[in-house]
Amino acid sequence: MTEQRQSFMEFASPWFFNPGTVRLPSPPDGLSTDEVRRRLMNGQLAQPYILETSSHRCLYFTPSNVQSVMSLDEPDALVTAYTRKMMAFLLFNPAPKRIAMVGLGGGSLAKFCHRNLQAQITVVEIDPRVVALREEFRIPADDARFRVVCEDGAHYMSQRTDPIDVLLVDAFDPIGVAPTLAASDFYVQAAQRLSPRGVMVMNFSGMPHRYVTHIERIGAAFRGSTLLVPVIADDNLLLFAFRRRIALPTTAKYECRAQRLQSRLTLEFPRYLRRICQGHVLT
Repeated sequence: MTEQRQSFMEFASPWFFNPGTVRLPSPPDGLSTDEVRRRLMNGQLAQPYILETSSHRCLYFTPSNVQSVMSLDEPDALVTAYTRKMMAFLLFNPAPKRIAMVGLGGGSLAKFCHRNLQAQITVVEIDPRVVALREEFRIPADDARFRVVCEDGAHYMSQRTDPIDVLLVDAFDPIGVAPTLAASDFYVQAAQRLSPRGVMVMNFSGMPHRYVTHIERIGAAFRGSTLLVPVIADDNLLLFAFRRRIALPTTAKYECRAQRLQSRLTLEFPRYLRRICQGHVLT
């Protein structure tokens, strides 16, 4: 039986500072386009939607917070600065075999890792409405090496038994980093599931007052083997946490690794290395 594609309501963007076409999946029954536009502008329509221009396709939950950006010419490219810098985990584990991600969004990191790394990748996303948009963002179909799981990230982590080499956390609700992760044993479970050389990278954005509880719980779970690295271009904050305590990577070995990674993936790994060395180590 052939699966039906989603239907979309489409209309011109109502925001002069964000021109393009709004594409709203599964719009509420019985509402006119004008009423949907009004509710969207007033923040009264809490559902993911797409804003598309001639060059990019973006995922939004609210008009003030873009969740993901995809280049239409290069769907697997990392457009935003914070996603590019999250790939700095390769400085510490250049050949991971098992990668887990919490938060799918538009799948930028998932697609980049799937294309460029030979790893088993599992992406966990709690919102089925986001998972339903995977084809719109050219996210690969599930296969032997890649899968998307619609599940709560904390529950997934509590059930997983095999080790994880890299854990990427990019999980948000409409106003910021998802509070449910800090309200559970997620970070304790994550620290236990990481392999001996394992690294977790978490993205912080949105309301800063939400950061505190997460950072405190991560610091306790990883026993202080953590550091904070700002992403000034995107006004984001990245947190790197390690299964084992490591010294900041200032040796020639890391410099050589950064150069090799830059040549292979065309990302600015030498600059990421310098920023990590300038990061704030949590004690």
